[in-house]
Amino acid sequence: MTREEKSWILYDVANSAFILTISTAIMPIFFKNVAARGVENAVSTANWGMANAFASLLVALLAPLLGTLADYQGWKKRFFLGFLFLGVIFTLLLTLPGEGDQVLCLLLYVTAYIGFAGANIFYDAFLVDVTPDSKMDWISSNGFAWGYLGSTVPFVLAMILIQKPSLAGLDSPLQATRISFVLTALWWLIFSLPMIRNVHQHHFIPPSAQPLRGSFRRLMATFQEIRQYRLAFLFLLAYFFYIDGVDTIIRMATAYGVDIGMTTSQLLTLILVIQILAFPFALLYGKLAVLLGTKPMLYVGLGVYLIIVLIAFYLPELPTASKKIFFYWMLAVLIASSQGGLQALSRSYFGRLIPKEKSAEFFGFYNIFGKFAAILGPLLMALASRMTGQSRYGILSLAVLFVLGGLILLRIPMSAAASEE
Repeated sequence: MTREEKSWILYDVANSAFILTISTAIMPIFFKNVAARGVENAVSTANWGMANAFASLLVALLAPLLGTLADYQGWKKRFFLGFLFLGVIFTLLLTLPGEGDQVLCLLLYVTAYIGFAGANIFYDAFLVDVTPDSKMDWISSNGFAWGYLGSTVPFVLAMILIQKPSLAGLDSPLQATRISFVLTALWWLIFSLPMIRNVHQHHFIPPSAQPLRGSFRRLMATFQEIRQYRLAFLFLLAYFFYIDGVDTIIRMATAYGVDIGMTTSQLLTLILVIQILAFPFALLYGKLAVLLGTKPMLYVGLGVYLIIVLIAFYLPELPTASKKIFFYWMLAVLIASSQGGLQALSRSYFGRLIPKEKSAEFFGFYNIFGKFAAILGPLLMALASRMTGQSRYGILSLAVLFVLGGLILLRIPMSAAASEE
């Protein structure tokens, strides 16, 4: 690997700590138990959900315009740095809210999340700058793989501190929680330094005297010339369906574990196991994509998720708790085997279908399709569950998303991506 490729991969190690430690594990508990103390559970949960939805929606709506601006020479790095520092600074500021500071906590978290999600648009777009088409699958897979593994380090340290604050000379778990926010921010910043120093924009559009007006014009031109980019938008449509199924399964996994009687410690252990197992499997997907082609491996991932849906469908009908827990662990292993690979190869496949000089603009669209996909899966589950009266049919309905995604993917010729010609 070149220095640029390694530096790009390390940023996934950097930012994955935020999504695991802040968004997924520790911050929601801190918000509920500290910042929103005294607020009814239903209200605080709704507020937390609304804050996440608002942050995701704002980034998704702005992504194509920001991306179009960032495609000008020298701008992609500036936008990346701006969002990166926004995220790091506001993650540090999460140490400020105390008991009852619900509004302050949400404002700080939303701003930090916008920094994280915004920087990711330009990070993904830099893939075309750091590596040639022939290596995109391998480099993208390495990003996800090392991100999964690297994110566990600050997470495990944070959990140790919170459970045993005296080990670090701290007085309480609350102090340890605040230290974990600092630890996450520093981890994010330190592992971003190679990207800041070594990654540069090689594909770009020449500077404009009126960049904002020019960006709007180029954005409109992309829509008007959509036939010219037919394969890229066809892939985005396929991605919209199947990534929604992936995200819905990931979100439902913990709640499903609670329903079958797993304890909090068992679930935390399971989350760690998934993160660790996802590391070698993401690399395996990258290697097999080089040998067999990206599209066949995307279908392997979709096939694995169809198996996951079928197991989840039959899980509630198993006769004993021990069998349910056994098959739940099987589900977790299957999720770990394919979630990183499917996402990594989707990113690299899309990267080979788009015009390199417009990479930030097109990854802005990629971001929109990924964010808005989070609506369809839960809605489909809710409708199927209501119509049948059984939640397991809601889970089975997710198979429709993987089948639709696979069928649309069939319409993209095998020779569409450079490395598969």
